[in-house]
Amino acid sequence: MQHQKLATIEDVAAIAGVSIATVSRAINEPRKVADETRRRVSEAVAQTGYTTNAMARSLRMRRSNMILILAPDVGDPNFSNILVGLETEASKRGYGVLIGNTQNDATRETDYLRFISSNQADGLILFTGHLPYGFGNEAGEARLPPMVAVNEPVSNSDVPFVGVDNFEGSRVATEHLISQGHRRIAFIGHSTSKAVNMLRERGYRAALEGQGIPIDPRLILDGDGTTESGRAATEHMFVRDVLPTAFLCVNDATALGVIISLNARRYDLPREFSVMGFDDISFASFVTPSLTTMKQPRLKIGEEAMDLLLALLEGKPPRQKEVLLRAELIVRNSVGRAARE
Repeated sequence: MQHQKLATIEDVAAIAGVSIATVSRAINEPRKVADETRRRVSEAVAQTGYTTNAMARSLRMRRSNMILILAPDVGDPNFSNILVGLETEASKRGYGVLIGNTQNDATRETDYLRFISSNQADGLILFTGHLPYGFGNEAGEARLPPMVAVNEPVSNSDVPFVGVDNFEGSRVATEHLISQGHRRIAFIGHSTSKAVNMLRERGYRAALEGQGIPIDPRLILDGDGTTESGRAATEHMFVRDVLPTAFLCVNDATALGVIISLNARRYDLPREFSVMGFDDISFASFVTPSLTTMKQPRLKIGEEAMDLLLALLEGKPPRQKEVLLRAELIVRNSVGRAARE
């Protein structure tokens, strides 16, 4: 059996026609290398089968070129597309990602931080809405690596945030319902603890106030963002006989629960009731009637969050503390003209 000699960085440099230093820069800091040079180095790497010793480089540079993502629920419909944006931007810059599914468990969250303490990850992306357990103060925050929060901001901290503009998106959604003649608009998703819900309720209230429409507190119902909470809130309205002409839901899952309840009662949607969601998750176009909603720019959120984090890792100050991206109104078939008051 013949043993093939392992390719070296010198082999790559010779084939690409560049210096060893340029090969190293193209691999470790690709943004600092011209596109044509980077292409030649990549082709030479593929041709030779050259691989860097990532562990040795990590020990030498005290950098792993890995990012740890902490998420409470990787099954969240918004997570996967944001993750694609995160991973795409990281890969472009020579980084990989590690995913920690915390399941809202403090022990699991603490366990994942071993990747930070052992230099196996350089930075943190937080979907959790809070600092990692045990680090909820200034001293604790100082011991953590650069971080960026996604989807839900970390309150009372200096952690930069990237996400959709929940207030503005909800305001636009409510104004769309108003433009269809609706004045009795229910909001399902009231919360005193979830920042996303509170911002979306504020947008709803601002739109009504801006049009001089009185806010009826009986039309604002609690909801935890699940399909069951939407169904239960709708049933509660029928029990109390306090009905709107339109439902604005804190997210699409809640809207699905509302539609399930109204369909079970054999109402003609949207002729008798209109329903609007937020997020534009995958099932939104397949439910009957197809859901009018506000689309989150999930891919862009991921890309912006990773770009911000990698800038922090390079020692650059954040361009802004909060990056809010605009939601897009997606008009389908669940909203119609108000039929009755």
